[in-house]
Amino acid sequence: MATVADLVRGQKGIIKDFSEHVPPIKLLELGCLPGNTIELVQVAPLNDPIYINLNGSHIAIRRSMAKLIELDIIAETKAL
Repeated sequence: MATVADLVRGQKGIIKDFSEHVPPIKLLELGCLPGNTIELVQVAPLNDPIYINLNGSHIAIRRSMAKLIELDIIAETKAL
């Protein structure tokens, strides 16, 4: 299963589920709910934290937390 930590810069995914039975409350408070779209904006120089766009808000989360968010990756097609 793909997670937020697997995204590359500019790639998007739709939140499917959480790998833990009880997701961290912080994620839920930030709007990380199934069905929402996440885009990877940037990765810090030492690969932690990562910056995501979630519902129009840019949020920094640790890579360990990003590995808990399971996604369906959106395959974008580029127009020629």
